[in-house]
Amino acid sequence: MNPLLLIIISFLLGSLPFGVIIAKAKGVNLKKVGSGNIGATNVLRTLGKWPAVLTLLGDILKGAAAVAVGRYLSVGPVYEGIMGLFAILGHNFSLFLGFRGGKGVATSLGVLFIYSPQVGLFTLIIWLVVVLMTRYSSLGAVVSFGLLPMNILLFDHTKGKLIISIVITALLLLRHAGNISRLMKGTERKIGERA
Repeated sequence: MNPLLLIIISFLLGSLPFGVIIAKAKGVNLKKVGSGNIGATNVLRTLGKWPAVLTLLGDILKGAAAVAVGRYLSVGPVYEGIMGLFAILGHNFSLFLGFRGGKGVATSLGVLFIYSPQVGLFTLIIWLVVVLMTRYSSLGAVVSFGLLPMNILLFDHTKGKLIISIVITALLLLRHAGNISRLMKGTERKIGERA
């Protein structure tokens, strides 16, 4: 299959705004409530647990699906990673939302669960530990993905994966710049705080 077509498919998969779709089904414009973010954390704050769970699963699955398509077509680890990156970019800059979107945490986890399952599991565990200790979803994301390149170095020596992991980390940290600033100021909202 044409490599450009695979990239386009990955971007379109990532662009599917599950949080927006689920909120719209409940009569809510997710971009105008809470933080305005399209991810599961804002859905949890504004719509509750089950809509947030559905959003989380949808966002994970689209990242996983992009890499799984590459794996099925035997494109190799570097190109699988590129497809995963474009799924994350699709989430962050959704075609269906005027090239605006979320921060890419769940979609990045979905990519990792197929791309490097052991490292994906470690990343999830680190995120959970930090969130359980602090109740800051953003801090969990920053710490767990900040450690991603090191975990790839330690547990997955497949050629090319370190570069892909560095780009994933860079994308996530850039999207969390505002959160990092609020964490440093002590104004970041914790999980469970209503918007």
